[in-house]
Amino acid sequence: MNDILSIKNLTKTYASGHQALRSVDLAIRRGEIFALLGPNGAGKTTLIGIACGLVTPSSGSVEVDGHDVVRDFRAARQAIGLVPQELTTEVFETVWATVSFSRGLFGRAPDPAVLERILRDLSLWDKRDSTITTLSGGMKRRVLIAKALSHEPRLLFLDEPSAGVDVELRRDMWNVVRGLRDSGVTIILTTHYIEEAEEMADRIGIISRGELILVEDKATLMRKLGRKQLTLHLQEPLASIPAALGEYGLRLSADGLTLVYVFENEGGRARITGLLRQLGEAGVTFRDLETSQSSLEEIFVSLVRGAA
Repeated sequence: MNDILSIKNLTKTYASGHQALRSVDLAIRRGEIFALLGPNGAGKTTLIGIACGLVTPSSGSVEVDGHDVVRDFRAARQAIGLVPQELTTEVFETVWATVSFSRGLFGRAPDPAVLERILRDLSLWDKRDSTITTLSGGMKRRVLIAKALSHEPRLLFLDEPSAGVDVELRRDMWNVVRGLRDSGVTIILTTHYIEEAEEMADRIGIISRGELILVEDKATLMRKLGRKQLTLHLQEPLASIPAALGEYGLRLSADGLTLVYVFENEGGRARITGLLRQLGEAGVTFRDLETSQSSLEEIFVSLVRGAA
């Protein structure tokens, strides 16, 4: 089985009548980092809650490592680690006691060697006898991850893993997540930091109003939907764009010194040669040119707006 998580035709309607999920289909591959993006209220938390057995679905099915989360809850839940967004730990317990207790909750026999490895991997070994209340926000976040990994799950959910963490610690957290993936753990993360998904994810899913509107490999998504832009800095200002160049949809800056050509696909890239030739024929010379591509954040915003 190549998929560790299989979601089919999943819907959830709450007693209030609010439909949080609408016929969601999703398969998560073993060993990948999958980023689930969406605005507040899009259905991310409900989807995670159902997959973790914390929320009852209205219809559809969810299987984790071959176990149905409703019919075979215990086995499915043992395969899952969940790191919530909120810092929910017993603040006066030590790191070691907190992680040991979490392992026992899942019926796993004590294994100090496993816990030591987890704490060392998360740079928490030196803090094992410290109480949670004495730790920094970044270290507390690491403790949550250690708790989630204590029973050796194969699938880890990270809900806003770097929320409330400064930029330096956030990048440190990214390295931790990559290390977990390298150790064989499949990771699903939700995040409001688009650069986090762009930096780490293998695939990206975008959910809006309870519907999964896109699932794509990150590289393919950037290639297919990322807007490319060619900016030409001219030698002399133009009063207007020559009529012969009208087919390119160029934009001229207010001072007449910059031309911008926007293209959406590889075909547009091929047209650049023709554009540069026609510029020369029209007597328009440039001193410099540069290209850029839209970020994942711009793609995300445009897709969500389109689905609204």
